[in-house]
Amino acid sequence: MSDARIRNVHDALDSFTEHWQPHRLASVNDYDVKVVKLLGEFTWHSHPDTDELFMVLSGQLVIQLRAGDVELGPGDVYVVPRGVEHCPKAAGEVSAILIEPEGVVNTGDTPSERTTELRELD
Repeated sequence: MSDARIRNVHDALDSFTEHWQPHRLASVNDYDVKVVKLLGEFTWHSHPDTDELFMVLSGQLVIQLRAGDVELGPGDVYVVPRGVEHCPKAAGEVSAILIEPEGVVNTGDTPSERTTELRELD
């Protein structure tokens, strides 16, 4: 069996330094598994057609919702339901995994200076 598709999450996160720049770790069917580093406050947005899964690997992440904040720590998983406006915020650096359908734009329905293309790992 070839190891060409084996990826180590920690090595992937160590390969870049930029915040709010998701990198594709793997694809599963029509979904992307992304690694990302977060720091500071993102932008309020929603994804009208899909849920978005956040899995925190390290640090403390607050997902601000209009109905109240969701606080996540290492090992926590939270799914933002489709169409729910949210704004991730990290006082210190957070490493996380995101799972979303292929082609989902990071800023959803609210383009901004933080909108970026999904990056590939080296």
